[in-house]
Amino acid sequence: MFDFFRKHTRVLQFLLVLLIFPSFVFFGIQGYSGFTGDANATVAKVAGQGITRTEWETAQREQMERVRQQMPNLDPKMFDTPEMKLQSLDGLVRQRVMLVAADKLNLVTTDDRLQRVFAADAQFAFMRNPDGSVNKDVLSAQGMSSEIFAQRLRQDLTLRQVMLGVAGTAFAPVSATSSALDAMFQQREVQVQRFDAKASLDKVSPTDADIEKFYKDPVNALQFQAPEQASVEYVVLDLDTLKKGISVPEEDLRKYYAENEKRYTTPEERRASHILIKAEKSAPEADRAKAKAKAESLLAELKKNPASFADVARKNSEDPGSAEKGGDLDYFGRGAMVKPFEDAAFGLKPDELSGVVESDFGFHLIKLAAVKGGEKRSFDTVRAELETEVKTQLAQKRFSEVAVEFTNMVYEQPDSLKPAADKFKLELRTAQNVKRVAAPGATGALANPKFLEALFGADALRNKRNTEAVEIAPSTMVSGRLLQYSAAHQLPLADVKTRVRDRLATVQAAALARKLGEERLAALRAAPDTPMTEPALLISRAQPREVQSTVLDAVLKAPVATLPAFVGVDLGEQGYAVVKIGKVLGRDPVAADATRGQTQYAQAWGDAESQAYYGALKSRFKVEIKADALKASDSGASAASAAQK
Repeated sequence: MFDFFRKHTRVLQFLLVLLIFPSFVFFGIQGYSGFTGDANATVAKVAGQGITRTEWETAQREQMERVRQQMPNLDPKMFDTPEMKLQSLDGLVRQRVMLVAADKLNLVTTDDRLQRVFAADAQFAFMRNPDGSVNKDVLSAQGMSSEIFAQRLRQDLTLRQVMLGVAGTAFAPVSATSSALDAMFQQREVQVQRFDAKASLDKVSPTDADIEKFYKDPVNALQFQAPEQASVEYVVLDLDTLKKGISVPEEDLRKYYAENEKRYTTPEERRASHILIKAEKSAPEADRAKAKAKAESLLAELKKNPASFADVARKNSEDPGSAEKGGDLDYFGRGAMVKPFEDAAFGLKPDELSGVVESDFGFHLIKLAAVKGGEKRSFDTVRAELETEVKTQLAQKRFSEVAVEFTNMVYEQPDSLKPAADKFKLELRTAQNVKRVAAPGATGALANPKFLEALFGADALRNKRNTEAVEIAPSTMVSGRLLQYSAAHQLPLADVKTRVRDRLATVQAAALARKLGEERLAALRAAPDTPMTEPALLISRAQPREVQSTVLDAVLKAPVATLPAFVGVDLGEQGYAVVKIGKVLGRDPVAADATRGQTQYAQAWGDAESQAYYGALKSRFKVEIKADALKASDSGASAASAAQK
């Protein structure tokens, strides 16, 4: 439980960063006194100061952009919901409350403290120069000057002081901590008797009247509906489409080939063997001279009998990695060896022996074994590859221009996609039985949630107009329109009678299992000494064994002043469980780290007190959320979603 608090506190902090910090970035440099509010577009008020719709929409936009940077593959549409919009507004309200509180409490951050935090906090290490000053290049890359960064950091530290006095001094009483730890780690010995609904299926037999009544019940009707679906047409603008209309002159292809010929040349690699006589560059001159003399002596020996190179290497080379292999270094390319060695090796012919080669490691004798690579692919062999690559580059350049025209055309001529299809030579595609949620195995545009949402949008449903141009992938845009639409509707009983009967039988079987379980529970409570045949289990939240969570919760919440105690647990359609609690034991030793648990509980207590304090501040500073803001959060796409286009 306390690990759960700790982990989810971090998640909460991350969400607060996403929701609150962007508003600090946008408004922070103006300070508290800079908020003036627009009476004509006020969505909330704090201490009489308004938060405007523009501020709210800007915060949403900043929030989405920040998330895009951290998680590029995340669909920004997840933020275009009433819940997320209200969270964004809550973030602005919280920031404003903290600014007002800091002002009222005369909280400030001195220059000395600002400097100490910057110099000591590890999170700013990448922004510090070796001498401790601010790295202006790093700030510039983030669009900030050192003055703006200092002002934002000062404000952040000041606002932290508002809550620090509460969160940093939270104290969890021993009695409360002990009760909480008991609830988490206490062990109870139980016996569980299950009454499974499946075991009662053969004891129920729904009549036709029962089936019809169940089918007509509004609560159940949704289970027997045909989903909404539509026939649609759509066009896709992508690079493949644009490439079809592009031709590249032969001379341009040859020029591109010449400019990139290194890409079409196989890197040359050489296989060589060597003998190393070690003499580090830092070794005394006498030692290096002695090593060189030995290398020259071996060279003279090898010139008389070149075929003995491998044997001489095994006996004399001081390179442990290659000596036992007769000096063989296998194949290597340029850049793999030190320069003097590389220059010598790449200057030899196969089976040729080098002179004495000096490097920082000592003195080498090199024999070249073989050469591979270095071949240049001819223009004719890479022509198709060149053409595809050049066409792709030209199509990418053209796409940015065509995308604007495409977007405007599907909007300005909303009753048909044919003009856009004709102008841009696009295939006018159709699809049947398209649903609001992508079908399993769907690909392309019809698998994209953003496009499907646009297809089933209010305007598209009502007026059968083209959707906006939706970007469903890099350099890929799509627009569609509904041809026919069928709303969700209940299927005829004759078509779903078997499904209705099976569903009703499950419900009736669960009810029968619950009745049997309740009767058993009443009998056990009346005669507590009645034995149960089920095996005893020792369970806790830390070790639930095979007991499901609903049963575990009921067991650990049950009063145990008198034992044995009995609990009945409704398992819904699965049936019913009767539990006998026979013993209550101490905390589970596997997980009951009292010191750690007390620390985590104190942190959770501090979080709770912080939330209560923040609630008090909201009340003190008369936070007011306008009704119009609540309505706006629940209506279509706002300017925040428009900013995605």
